[in-house]
Amino acid sequence: MAFRLKFTHEADRNLKKLETDKGLTKRLKAVRKALAYLENNPRHPGLNTHKFSSLTGPNGEEIFEAYAENKTPAAYRIFWFYGPDQQEITIIAITPHP
Repeated sequence: MAFRLKFTHEADRNLKKLETDKGLTKRLKAVRKALAYLENNPRHPGLNTHKFSSLTGPNGEEIFEAYAENKTPAAYRIFWFYGPDQQEITIIAITPHP
């Protein structure tokens, strides 16, 4: 069951920054791979998807965190929620782990 990915302005800016910074090419590749997994199966084991309890979506949606990288300093994470439409996932941010 495939999902359509929708990006907020913030997530779109985050992705564009990765695409334009040549020093982040390896990270961009990892993020693109994670987005492909997310699109096809948000519960893919490589994503290590879990609820992120300190945030909620604009309409109270549960926010999830998926790993684009793991065991890497400042590993990238993708924050997202289901919706607003059926078979849709909204990406709210693509950021390095603090």
